[in-house]
Amino acid sequence: MNTLKAWMLMGLLSVLLVFMGSALGGESGAFLFFLIAMGLNLFGYFKSDKIAIKMTKSYPVSESEAPELYDIVKRLSRRAGIPMPKLYVTPSDQPNAFATGRNPSHAAVAVTEGLMRLLNRSEVEGVLAHELAHIKNRDVLVGTIAAALAGAITMIANVFQWAAIFGMGGDDEDGGGMVGGLIMAFLAPIAAMVIQMAISRSREYMADSTGAQIAGAPEGLASALLKLQSAAHRIPMKTNPASSHLFIVNPLSGASMAKLFSTHPPIEERVEKLHSMRL
Repeated sequence: MNTLKAWMLMGLLSVLLVFMGSALGGESGAFLFFLIAMGLNLFGYFKSDKIAIKMTKSYPVSESEAPELYDIVKRLSRRAGIPMPKLYVTPSDQPNAFATGRNPSHAAVAVTEGLMRLLNRSEVEGVLAHELAHIKNRDVLVGTIAAALAGAITMIANVFQWAAIFGMGGDDEDGGGMVGGLIMAFLAPIAAMVIQMAISRSREYMADSTGAQIAGAPEGLASALLKLQSAAHRIPMKTNPASSHLFIVNPLSGASMAKLFSTHPPIEERVEKLHSMRL
């Protein structure tokens, strides 16, 4: 089901790219952006984990460098019934984590440098179980593709905006004109964010539930979520906004615009649902 969602998402964002190309350069622009969309889709599907890792500037970590992290992930992976994912560390003092990849056999989990310092072992287990749940539920592909394509659309829209400002969008009869170009330039990133919102909220609730089952108890994850939310308001993270929905807690929650386009359900609701679980 999530694979179907991924292809639907790629189709929707491809259509958006074609419309952008049409408004920028008429038929030739639409065809060019169609080719770009196909290339992005193929690259995003087969290289989804590498895209997310690069966007967040995460780096690989060995077992000798992080023995406790490896010990926890190995044990939880066995309980989840999935292969051991590759492990990475994201260079940020803000405690956070995310999972990426196209399926359980091609997956990775990244934790920030601040995660292991702030949380106790039970809380770390809860967070990692949540990320492994994303892999087990096969919804990491959807989130990663959304990050890659939303980032591409935002970048292209910025080019689009400058082209429209300098009158490169053609006349009103061919290409939509400068006004149409400006409208598309501002709407495209918003459309990408709306799609991210649509796919992210429900999957977080499911990952919380599955993660609590993998960890064996919901309390560790519930406690961790409260700590992560508090830290996200105090400790900034420099990351591409298009990748923010990948993290267990919105890393940009301290910014007012990030709240407007929040891709995460309220922490209070997530914690309440966890406390109501009976394992």
